[in-house]
Amino acid sequence: MKHYNFAERLHVLYDKAVKQYAAGRRGADTYFTPDENTFLSANGLTAQHLYDYAEDDVGGGEPGWDKAVAIETVRRDYFLNVQAGNASGRVLDEAALPAKTAAVRGIEWLPRLIPKTKAKLRGELPPTLMYCCGGDRRFFKEHDINPAQFLSLVWRHEHDDDAIVDWVVRHKSKQ
Repeated sequence: MKHYNFAERLHVLYDKAVKQYAAGRRGADTYFTPDENTFLSANGLTAQHLYDYAEDDVGGGEPGWDKAVAIETVRRDYFLNVQAGNASGRVLDEAALPAKTAAVRGIEWLPRLIPKTKAKLRGELPPTLMYCCGGDRRFFKEHDINPAQFLSLVWRHEHDDDAIVDWVVRHKSKQ
């Protein structure tokens, strides 16, 4: 695995996914060669991650390469250093997530976002969920939080949801 040029290689695949999606090609499993999929897997990513970014970029111009590389660099760091390069083998049950309207301390979406973010961090999102989807982006914009910053926050407080909520509340009060 080459570490130094990770972002460059990922950018090539990101651009490839966006071009294919824009051309009407659908299905994450059709986007990359076996070698490209091996690269993604060795870095804790899947074709689905890039497909989701491409779909949202083509459909609405977000989240963009800058946010994608920042998010996936945090995910990759967790994968290599916490998971020792081994996938967890678990998948989040989407039905177990709190409702989109659920709130904690008056902050909607946060009860849903925390377990979803943990699943992203651990590589456990099902193909039907995207970290930094439209709903997540609305939350991040409303609270002026960078998605990679939130992913890092959740890593630092992975087993302390109250600390995550406290941070968001403090951050919101500074706006």
